[in-house]
Amino acid sequence: MYQVRLAPMCGVTDHVFRGICAEMGCAQGYTEMISAMGYLCAPGQRAVQDLMIRGPQEKKLVLQLFGREPDVVSEAAARMEALGRFDGIDLNMGCPAHKIAPSGEGCGLMRVPDVAEEMMRKTVRAVSLPVSVKMRLGWDRDHMNAVDLARRAEDAGISEITVHGRTREQQYSGEADWEEIQRVSESVSIPVLGNGDIFSAGQAVSLMKKYRVAGVMIGRGAMGNPWIFRQIAELSRGEAAEAVSPADRLAMIRTHYGRMLAWKPKQIAVREMRKHIGWYIHGLRGASRCRAEINRTEEPEAVLRILEELISEGKD
Repeated sequence: MYQVRLAPMCGVTDHVFRGICAEMGCAQGYTEMISAMGYLCAPGQRAVQDLMIRGPQEKKLVLQLFGREPDVVSEAAARMEALGRFDGIDLNMGCPAHKIAPSGEGCGLMRVPDVAEEMMRKTVRAVSLPVSVKMRLGWDRDHMNAVDLARRAEDAGISEITVHGRTREQQYSGEADWEEIQRVSESVSIPVLGNGDIFSAGQAVSLMKKYRVAGVMIGRGAMGNPWIFRQIAELSRGEAAEAVSPADRLAMIRTHYGRMLAWKPKQIAVREMRKHIGWYIHGLRGASRCRAEINRTEEPEAVLRILEELISEGKD
């Protein structure tokens, strides 16, 4: 059975969205990446605590940590494991962000594989939870060392690897190289999941079969489309993927909005829901006009009325 995960995405995969994806069939999600040093310095900080919330709908939740010092990361992992709310620890070695990678964190660790290996070994020893790793193909096309790092990860006791099929230099441009992901998968005996350019259930199932990976991690393809997890399961069982209607989208927005309002002050919930609504209604006739109107609206009830009108117009 293939493993299908929701990728951690900063500003997107909070516990509310992860819970919705879990209800749609996603078996495992990840916290947005958390700084190991930041946690050790200020474990009670509200922003950090919010990132570590486990929602009631979530099935399995893995803590994703980033840092550049093996001792700091392993110590943070041990302390956070003691909280008893996570099912695993994931080490981020793939983030390409300008504020992260050049400092030696995230994908920057792929430039110093000895340090990366030390971090993996120390974290595995520090916790009893399974430890996984998310990486890219390498820093750039001239330094694609994912196969070497995957072998080091397996030797260090890492339980699972996810590979995004791009280099750090590519960021999110170009196409994900699934042939290279397959090379990584074939180089180790532990499960390897592929990540990159999965925007439909059909794509997910096709890529898993063609490149013989253990599963997939879905990021941007899940934004505004949590149904993708249900549809992947349907296709994997040989069934037709159930279509998502405009009414389904409106119902999901209502659910998502309600949970955000129950968690955050109204002004913040309204602001944060704007991006999610934009993703939910993408492709619907009149969506562009609707988004512009919603971005000027401060009351949740008014936002929902605008969306009801959009859905009603689409039936004409």
